[in-house]
Amino acid sequence: MSQNDTRGRVAGPGSPSWQGRPAGHTTGSTATGTRSNGTTSRAPRGTSAPRALTGSGALDALALVVMLGAAIVGFGPAWGSTAYLLPAVGGMVLGLGVAWLGAWRRWGTLSVAAAAVLVYVLLGGPFALPGTTVAGVLPTLDTFRGLLLGAVTGWKEIITSVPPLQSFPELGGVPFLLLFVAAIVAGTIAWRARDAQWALVPVALTFVAVILVGTVEPALPVVQGLVLVVVGLLWGAWRATEARLGEHQVTTEASLAATRRLRWHRARGGAAMLALGGVAAVLLVPVLTPDAERTVLRENVVPPLDLHEYVSPLASFRKYAKEMTEDELFTVEGLPSGARVRLATLDAYNGVVYDVSSGGAGSGSGVFTRAGDQIATAAKGTPTDLTVTIGDYRGVWVPDVGSLAGIVYQGERAEDLGSTTYYNSTTATGVVTAGLRPGDSFRLDAIVAPAPSAEDLQSSRILDEKLPRSINVPDSVAGKAAQFMAEETDPVVQLENLKNGLVASGIFSSGLETQLPSRPGHSAERIDTLLADDEMIGDDEQFAVALALMAQSAGIPARVVMGFYPPETWEEGTPFVATGADVHAWVEVPFEGYGWVPVDAIPEEDNKIEPEPKSDQVPKPPVLEDPEPPEEPADAEAGTVDDEEKKDDAESSGFDWGQAALVAVAVAVPLILLALPLLLIMAFKSRRRKRRREAERPVDRISGGWREVLDAATDLGSPVAAGATRREGAGALSASFPAAAAPTVTLARTADAQVFGTGDPSPQEVESFWSEVDAVLTGMRSTLPRGQRLRAAVSLRSLRGARRSWLPVRLRPARQPVRSARTPAAGPVTKPGDK
Repeated sequence: MSQNDTRGRVAGPGSPSWQGRPAGHTTGSTATGTRSNGTTSRAPRGTSAPRALTGSGALDALALVVMLGAAIVGFGPAWGSTAYLLPAVGGMVLGLGVAWLGAWRRWGTLSVAAAAVLVYVLLGGPFALPGTTVAGVLPTLDTFRGLLLGAVTGWKEIITSVPPLQSFPELGGVPFLLLFVAAIVAGTIAWRARDAQWALVPVALTFVAVILVGTVEPALPVVQGLVLVVVGLLWGAWRATEARLGEHQVTTEASLAATRRLRWHRARGGAAMLALGGVAAVLLVPVLTPDAERTVLRENVVPPLDLHEYVSPLASFRKYAKEMTEDELFTVEGLPSGARVRLATLDAYNGVVYDVSSGGAGSGSGVFTRAGDQIATAAKGTPTDLTVTIGDYRGVWVPDVGSLAGIVYQGERAEDLGSTTYYNSTTATGVVTAGLRPGDSFRLDAIVAPAPSAEDLQSSRILDEKLPRSINVPDSVAGKAAQFMAEETDPVVQLENLKNGLVASGIFSSGLETQLPSRPGHSAERIDTLLADDEMIGDDEQFAVALALMAQSAGIPARVVMGFYPPETWEEGTPFVATGADVHAWVEVPFEGYGWVPVDAIPEEDNKIEPEPKSDQVPKPPVLEDPEPPEEPADAEAGTVDDEEKKDDAESSGFDWGQAALVAVAVAVPLILLALPLLLIMAFKSRRRKRRREAERPVDRISGGWREVLDAATDLGSPVAAGATRREGAGALSASFPAAAAPTVTLARTADAQVFGTGDPSPQEVESFWSEVDAVLTGMRSTLPRGQRLRAAVSLRSLRGARRSWLPVRLRPARQPVRSARTPAAGPVTKPGDK
């Protein structure tokens, strides 16, 4: 009787399954050969050559290389060069190599995973991180560290770095690891699984992953899609046809020829249909989706750069203007005439300070992403090379000009500065978290646009750009704006009136000895006091903030910029040595065709203010007396953190828990990722056992218990031949596991008695049977070493060759009539003990 026959059918000499078998033939597949009747049989799975060594296996490899190669092309726009090919292709080749080796040697899951880890660590360096190796081949400690940390943090870095990514060689570990894992999984499924079409799943996931870590600009989307669809469907159909025809069928030469013709006919028909579909896709996709945009992570993920850790540079404006007027902060070589050096763009006002925002996509502030020697930009203007040398300036804000297309550091700190530089292309603001110091130098590849004339702006219009909403703005701002704008409704004219009103009503003073007294700061209280005075006394800091807030109250998008520009005595072609006296703040407003245009509102020092006619004055709205917000310290140094010295002392005196946590995560995450497949396998086997033991019919629980023993033997390396009866299986298991011989034979007899008995087994009998199953399993495993038992726990052998016999009857395919519960099969049935 069959080992998994729970339907009461007894295989005997008169049954169809025995017809045509020669004497002495045992159930199962036979070795390849030609029989006396002219038929041919295929070799059994256990004795035939692995598919990876056959010609069909070579075709599998070719299909995977073509499809994964199409996915690799998708890295092109993000990298900006062909530098991604070495790590990506190298990862694919090594991954297929590991999968092929595991298929050839018939390794288990644990062995394949171990081989993958070794190959990744030992051979990943020359492909992913060649710059850290010796002679481009031998790995170093930096190579091991880069590969292990890159597997954890590389995914974050690749989506928070400004393309092109060729500026960051350490990111090559991401395409290497992605293609390495995808090739291992796809190759293992293609060469070892019965349903090889599942190999298309990791291939498709690779396409999706490449898109997510790429840019909105596609590579060759139509070509990539056609390759995936055409090659994937043709290869999947071919493997499905092979599976349906079977690997153990008995055939004649005529049937073999018919099978070849059928395969060729299907291949031609499928190729023709796919060719027509490809042509239709090429012609229709651009028409149906002309403006379709891809969803990529870098456009939706805000990098973890916390700008609140750094003091707003505008808080240090008066320090530069009053205390560092003669200090040489930095030198810029190659500065064009009319260009300005930007320190930071400020677009978030909270009533205390105007600060730099990193609000993320959709806020109008852009995002800060890692920047390197090449930065993708769509800015229009004149390419300009500038060299900046730091003097007395200290801080995290990078002095830059125009829109950056690249930044290259020089000197001893070049590596530290380059790895900690972030750039916001929306606000043209750069941050280097390592901090700039005297002696640092860097080269800027900038795009500088010429400044539009007043006539150009008068004929243009102001764009509606989204900016973070200012909060805690004094009510006097709207009142003063209404007074200056009068009855004008054109935003361009309104902006001009606001600027002229401040210039005409203000007196410039930075609080120097030769100037009128002037308080620093730009809090809500300071701006309210400025606008309330008949003589508005202040400098760029106060007037720029006041102009920006008044413009915003009129619905005009405006932001404040702090930076430096040369005095009128400076000559173009000579280095610009920026001192504290050259510090300025201005407002930027977006104009159609010109982008963000600077607008100055700087009154004269000796401005003769005439009182405004009473008829032109607009009463100021009542102002609620709120508690005065704290002022930012006037002498705060840009880019520093409060109590920095205390923080450094605390960090140096105690254990660095943050570093310890980073090391723990770097070690634990790869181990968890490696252990996850093994845990899933064990969880699936546990669920399989539970479903067998809790099957709906008691007879299914009995046969499921015997199936559990057979699967355990398969995982332990001693499978029972397919089609063997339970008693034949018990004999084979007794030879393989002598320590469990007697319980196994008893268990087989009990299973036969319960399955083919006249009544349903009681719950007590089922529980007793499963107790015997557990005893047999314990005896089988006790004879083997610990390592073999662990490998069996995560083995896929029983899952690959699993039949549906353990499922309840209602879930089985209804190929043959199912006997009603406990009714005897046709023909005499001999129960154990009968003579």
